[in-house]
Amino acid sequence: MLTRRSALAFSLAALVAPAMAQAHKIPVVASFSIIGDLVRQVGGDRVAVTTIVGPDGDAHVYQPSPADGRNIAHARLIFVNGLGFEGWLDRLVTAAKSKGEVFTLGKGVSARKDEEGQDPHAWQDVANAKVYVEAIREALTAVDPEGAKTYRANADAYLAKLDALDAEIQQAIAAIPQDRRRVVSTHDAFGYFAARYGVEFIAPQGVSTEADVSARDIAKIIDAVRAHKVRAVFIENIADPRLAKRIASETGAQMGGVLYSDALSDAKGDGATYIEMMRHNVRQLAKALAP
Repeated sequence: MLTRRSALAFSLAALVAPAMAQAHKIPVVASFSIIGDLVRQVGGDRVAVTTIVGPDGDAHVYQPSPADGRNIAHARLIFVNGLGFEGWLDRLVTAAKSKGEVFTLGKGVSARKDEEGQDPHAWQDVANAKVYVEAIREALTAVDPEGAKTYRANADAYLAKLDALDAEIQQAIAAIPQDRRRVVSTHDAFGYFAARYGVEFIAPQGVSTEADVSARDIAKIIDAVRAHKVRAVFIENIADPRLAKRIASETGAQMGGVLYSDALSDAKGDGATYIEMMRHNVRQLAKALAP
């Protein structure tokens, strides 16, 4: 039977142990939710990941908070996408006087380019997500050599899941007739997906949601939807749905549901992890475009 003193000691130990375990984890910051998930998959219990732009957040137009600066200041590693995606990040790192090392994961991929410059949405191609994972593994191993075996095992297991995901997406898209693989999305976030898997995306906004959409832009999209008999118009989880709904209304194209472009969903949503996000998007596409 526990005495009052021993019960108190037991309660204190129960409170202190998790805090001590957390204190021994490597403090890591990820710029947005998708990268945060990839880091957690590789780092496992050895890392404490803080994500700056959370679920359903738009990293293109994010405004950092003082709390973000404090997290950056205490991080040993800062994982970012790069390719022009987080335009606010360099200023945040400088202002926070961070001594953590910044790893730009997008450097490892072959970036798409258009008249706006680089397309930052490389994760929409699972092959690029694998490049990110390998870079995360190497970065974590460099700062925590004792965890090398864990990081390698976690990465290998996750890379196998990504291989299966890539094959699954290709199979699902292959089942859709070629002449039906054309949709409208809110902004040009799916270029890598289009190049990899063979679905054409038409978008009124460019690769960044910062760009304003003019009446002429909307008219061009509406003309294109009618000319190419586009089957579906999709809303993005980070975007105002009114533009997509207007295009669908004026063209007669069906609304195809929500696609996750630049952010995961919250824990209760259909895209709480990278793999769940990609599977959800493919299911939505297949449902809307099926004969």
